[in-house]
Amino acid sequence: MKPLRIAFLSPFHPLKGGIAKFSDLLLPALLERGYDIQPVPFKALYPDFLERSSSEPAGASRSDQPPESGTVLYNPFSWFRTIRLLKSMKPDILLVAYWAGFLAPLYFMVRSLTGTRTVVLLHNFSSHESFFFEPLMQKLLKRFPDAFITLSGAVTREVEQSVSHKPCLQLFHPVYAPEGEPVARADARRELGLASGDPVLLFFGYVRRYKGLDLLLEAMPSILEKEPSLRLVVAGRFFDDPAPYREMIERLGISGNVMLHEGYVPRERTGHYFAAADALVLPYRSATQSGVVQLACGYRLPVIATPVGALTDMVRHGTTGWLASGCTPEGLAGAVGAFLSARPDIEAMQSGIEAYGRGFSWDAFARAAGEFLEVQSQQPK
Repeated sequence: MKPLRIAFLSPFHPLKGGIAKFSDLLLPALLERGYDIQPVPFKALYPDFLERSSSEPAGASRSDQPPESGTVLYNPFSWFRTIRLLKSMKPDILLVAYWAGFLAPLYFMVRSLTGTRTVVLLHNFSSHESFFFEPLMQKLLKRFPDAFITLSGAVTREVEQSVSHKPCLQLFHPVYAPEGEPVARADARRELGLASGDPVLLFFGYVRRYKGLDLLLEAMPSILEKEPSLRLVVAGRFFDDPAPYREMIERLGISGNVMLHEGYVPRERTGHYFAAADALVLPYRSATQSGVVQLACGYRLPVIATPVGALTDMVRHGTTGWLASGCTPEGLAGAVGAFLSARPDIEAMQSGIEAYGRGFSWDAFARAAGEFLEVQSQQPK
């Protein structure tokens, strides 16, 4: 029997960011299930002058060596090349990665001009930080897809409220396995300039307002009253201007306890930060799901998070981490206090994290997604 031919339109390596990482791992998982899946990559999402600014996109960005060919999101003329490519491929189904409204016009045109049934792999239904034409983009998002695959209950509920008549499969965000050679904690801390016995919190990934780094910084004075030796490591590229964060650190008098490692962290360096940390902190104001949580799970690192969106499902309080009482500095300080009290039992928690992660494999995701795509490919166009 001929395998299902799937065209997968998404960022892939060498583009940076969480969406490219996710797609890079889903592609081989679907191939392992026997599907004929063909990547249709992006070459770039944003013009050079935006790539060089502090406003780097959250989903993906241009690497130092972009792919030789692919869709250029900001150049509609390239969309027609993508459409011609898809017509020549003659896929049974088209899978598209979606995480923000600016993708909607491209996908709407692709669906309209190819006639290929399109399933949206929906990382986010609404943009984390809305823009003035977001309502128009959401209208397009309701029109062009034939079906949706979501990664969390929070996004599924948004789909059901807006486009309840279209099929929707709720799955999960699989766990990211550690990449590269294992790094010993002592070596990682020595390289990062951290003392071996100090408790270390990690804020990792793009810094954007909705991720709440300012809330965590505001909580630090209260946290340091209980544990003066604690260190916070912030590692990632700032989507916003970093100056206000630096000013806040100085104003709060916590500069000796906060280390800013500004800039995109390449995959080969990720393990150093997770090996050095005692816990990952996600002080988010909003969240649909989080790839950083599943990255921490792969490193068996506990997570301290605010109780928003899918984080309440992804972080099992007392088993894989701690949920704050609210999205406030006081709530975060309380959750960090619980972490500090539980440090002697951290090995038991690591076992719980490992057991939790086994239920969120890429193979299980690919199996369920593939079966759903098979069903959708058989529906009338």
